[in-house]
Amino acid sequence: MTDPEPIASGPVPEPRKPMTLPRFVAAKAAGRKLAVLTAYDALTARLFEEAGVDALLVGDTVGVVVQGHPTTLPVTVEQIVYHTAAVVRGRDAGGGRAMVIADLPFLSYQTSVADAVRNAGRMLKDAGAEAVKLEGGGVDHGETIAAIAGAGVPVMAHIGLKPQSVHAVGGHRVQRDVDALVADAVGAEAAGAFSIVLELVNDETAQAVTEAVGIPTIGIGAGPHCDGQVLVGADMLGLNPGFAPKFLKKYADLGAETLRAAAAFCEEVRDGAYPAAEHTHD
Repeated sequence: MTDPEPIASGPVPEPRKPMTLPRFVAAKAAGRKLAVLTAYDALTARLFEEAGVDALLVGDTVGVVVQGHPTTLPVTVEQIVYHTAAVVRGRDAGGGRAMVIADLPFLSYQTSVADAVRNAGRMLKDAGAEAVKLEGGGVDHGETIAAIAGAGVPVMAHIGLKPQSVHAVGGHRVQRDVDALVADAVGAEAAGAFSIVLELVNDETAQAVTEAVGIPTIGIGAGPHCDGQVLVGADMLGLNPGFAPKFLKKYADLGAETLRAAAAFCEEVRDGAYPAAEHTHD
């Protein structure tokens, strides 16, 4: 008879609970920072889910990161539905706890309120997301946010730099108009948004916006005072070596490691070293 395995001492960590909308919103009052990463496929979504992210954003950045476009503008509703469904499957395979938020791409919500509600609904009905994000706040899209939220679709607003308007604003510039951004954020909350992304906003302005609203602010290039942070997953992993804005911290260098591995594979195939005996079926 073998001795039983020793019982580990210390507290047993509580299992992660699914990130529901009320739990996401309540994190602000509890002082718990929210960690969000973008994902576009099932494999990445599963890994990020297992790592413990609070939410997975299926961003229209898929147009740049995956499709190779210079901007997000060419991305379509059908493409976001496709990628969101893949992310949901990966999230579920990894435990199913992170919230999945789908971006509304360019001209999917600006043309009419009816189009906005219809396209937002597809992200939940056809793709399985729990929420959507649109670029804009209460000043310019308050009616749209209210209509989408009124249809039962949780809405994350997005203020500061809005990449879908990159041509109109003349490039990627830090946004510093405190009064305008606070008004946009307060209006988004009043319209029914459950959260707000702040992009490329200086530290002081981001703090003012965060303190002005009762819903979480999720920063990207907006300093430490936001209620959470989001990064593009590929950028965080170092898969885009030519992209190095000041706000980005690379937690890995998978770009260099991928190059090394692929070069080693090519060399071994050409030299006949791969496949070896251990890689060959009897």
